[in-house]
Amino acid sequence: MTLEEALGTAIDYEIHIRDLYLEAVEAVNDPAGKRILEMLAADEDGHVAYLESQLKTWKETGQMSVEGLVRSLPSSDEIREHVHGLRPEMVRESLGDDKQLLSRALALEVETSEFYRKMARTMEGPAKDLFARFQEIEDGHIAAVQAELDYLSQTGFWFDFPEFDME
Repeated sequence: MTLEEALGTAIDYEIHIRDLYLEAVEAVNDPAGKRILEMLAADEDGHVAYLESQLKTWKETGQMSVEGLVRSLPSSDEIREHVHGLRPEMVRESLGDDKQLLSRALALEVETSEFYRKMARTMEGPAKDLFARFQEIEDGHIAAVQAELDYLSQTGFWFDFPEFDME
C-alpha cells in the first residue's frame, strides 16, 4: 500500500467512526454520556482534518510530519470521572441501544487501531511515526469506549480491572 492510499484509508476510517459517534450523540439521552461521545466525535473530526492536511502536503511536496498531531481527548482519569457521572437510570432507559452503538464503536476503534498498527509496522520514516502516533491515540479511544460499555453492562470491571474485591 502506498502512503497516499494509506492516508486515504485512514481518512475513511476516521470519518466512519466520527459519524458513528455523532449518531450516538443523537441517540443517547444522558448529558454526561453525550459529552463523552461529543469529545470522541470532535477528536475524530480533528483526525480527519489532520490527515487531510497531511495528504495534501504529501501530494504537493512529497513531505509529511507528525508535528501538530495532539491528543485532544481527556486523560483516562477524566474519562473515568465522566463515565461514573452517568445516571443509573440511563442503564434501564436505553441499555440496549447505547450498548449496541458503543459495541459498534468499539469494533470500529479496534479495526482502526489495527490498521494503524499495521501501517506503523510497514511504513518508514515520518509515515511510520505518524501511524504509530495514531495507533496510540486510537488505543486510548478503545479504552474510553470499553469503559463506557463496562459501566452500562455493570460487569464489575473498569478498564479490564475488577472494580471491587471480596477478599
